[in-house]
Amino acid sequence: MTDPQTVSPTAAASETTGSLLFIGTATTLIRYGDFTLLTDPNFLHQGQRAYLGYGLTAKRLTAPALTLEQLPELDLIVLSHLHGDHWDRQAQRGLDRQVPIITTPHASKRLQLRGFTRATGLRTWGSSELIKGDTRLRVTSMPGRHAPGLLRRVLPPVMGSLLEFGSLSRPVQLRMYLTGDTLFVDDLREIPVRYPVIDAAVLHLGGTRLPGGLMVTMDAVQGADLVELVKPGLAIPVHYDDYRLFRSPLADFRAEVERRGLTGSVRFVDRGETVALTGPAAG
Repeated sequence: MTDPQTVSPTAAASETTGSLLFIGTATTLIRYGDFTLLTDPNFLHQGQRAYLGYGLTAKRLTAPALTLEQLPELDLIVLSHLHGDHWDRQAQRGLDRQVPIITTPHASKRLQLRGFTRATGLRTWGSSELIKGDTRLRVTSMPGRHAPGLLRRVLPPVMGSLLEFGSLSRPVQLRMYLTGDTLFVDDLREIPVRYPVIDAAVLHLGGTRLPGGLMVTMDAVQGADLVELVKPGLAIPVHYDDYRLFRSPLADFRAEVERRGLTGSVRFVDRGETVALTGPAAG
C-alpha cells in the first residue's frame, strides 16, 4: 500500500482509491468507488451521556466532527455492536430507516424492531455482498470479544468487519479491516490465516474499563499486538479519548508502536481529517 495522503472531506474516491473521514469515537465515513459507508454512528454532542445499559452511563468529552445533517447520502451502515457509544439516540432518531445496516444478529433483531427493517445480522465469517454501479463490496464478519469470561453475557455481542472493495471485473482492490470493540483474543489469530494481505485496519482502542477495572476494549499493548498480527499496510487508531471510560490514551499507543518499530504502518488521524486509502490488495 502506498503512503497515505490527507485529502479534503469532500474529495471523491476514485475506482482504486478510497477515503476515510474520522468523525469521532469509532464513527467514520468511508468512500470507495460508488459506495459511501458510515461506521458505528455516535453523534452525541460534547457533554451528553451515552447509555451503556444496566444503569451505566458515560459523558462524551469530545464533539463529533460532523453532525447527522452534514452527512452525505449513505449506501450502508456497518455497526460493530449495539452500544450507546456506537449507536446513540441521535442515530436512532436521525438516520434514514431505509439505509441497509450490516451488524451482529443480536443488533439486527433489535434494530428491526425499532424500524430499521434493512438491518442484516452476520455470524462470524459470514458475508454479504452489495453492488452499486461498477463497484462491488463484500462485508465479512470478523471475530470479536468485548469482554472476558461470563461478562460476555452482560455486554452486547460484537463483531469486526472486513470490507473488500472492488469492481465488477476485479473483485478485490482494497481490503479493509474494522476491529470493532474487541479485546486481543485467540480467535483473532485466524484473520491473517484467511486474509494474509490487509491494506488498512481501523483499530478500536481506548482500554475501556468498566467500574471495578475490567478492561473491555484493546489498550495500547493489545492494539500494537494486533498490528503485528494482521500486518496492515495502514493502521488507523480510533476510539481512544471520547469518554472517561477510555483509560488508555493515544499517547500510550504512539509510544508502544514506536518502541516496536511499527510507526511506518500507523497513521494518526484527527477528528475531521480525511486519509486516502489506496490498494490494490492481493486477491
